[in-house]
Amino acid sequence: MLLADKLCIITGAASARGIGRATARLFAEQGGTVVILDLDADAATAAAADLGAAHRGHACDVTDKAACAAAVARVVDEFGRVDVLINNAGITQPVKTLDIDDKGYDAILDVNLRGTLYMSQEVIPHMRKQKAGSIVCMSSVSAQRGGGIFGGPHYSAAKAGVLGLAKAMAREFGPDNIRINSVTPGLIQTDITGDKLTPDLRVKILEGIPLNRLGDAQDVARACLFLASDLASYTTGAVLDVNGGMLIH
Repeated sequence: MLLADKLCIITGAASARGIGRATARLFAEQGGTVVILDLDADAATAAAADLGAAHRGHACDVTDKAACAAAVARVVDEFGRVDVLINNAGITQPVKTLDIDDKGYDAILDVNLRGTLYMSQEVIPHMRKQKAGSIVCMSSVSAQRGGGIFGGPHYSAAKAGVLGLAKAMAREFGPDNIRINSVTPGLIQTDITGDKLTPDLRVKILEGIPLNRLGDAQDVARACLFLASDLASYTTGAVLDVNGGMLIH
């Protein structure tokens, strides 16, 4: 069991076909106690119940610092520790540069980047006390290649910001034995992409993927498991690509 006796918080993990939910299932299978945080309290509770009685689901808006503080305090009050944080909560918006408006820009940057900062700020003091912890930040191949399939330029910018933030935090908190890494998924089949992927677009995308298949949530969950576990005990500030070769540096 790679996560035995580990308390793992995963944000944005209530969606049935999402990366967060797949990660929650895999972590539970590997002995972790999982706390799912999501905007929808009922969905978070149901998702946690699906994992088993030991797990929890709570409401949390990651763009609200007070909500993040309350959620983490609730976890620590019940379990006494936080060992792993998966900063998975994110949203996208498929618009071009000249069509980005103030509202869309703020929403994309707030959820993807500000939420990653706020949640990390809340768990790091507890990890410092323990002198151990692992944070995994969800970025995207769109941050590396300059644009994605379904996300606009502001999404790429936010996810690039996540990479910079994670690396800076990794450097700052390495002496406290807190490892902070990022995952950059390619095109993953989730509820977000499912209804937008036409047969013609699918063929076109596969032409640029050496492994000749689209990714699924489990592919990303396994990467998160590696980084969260002691298998990655000497890995921090890293970026783990999970894109089937869509982007080869």
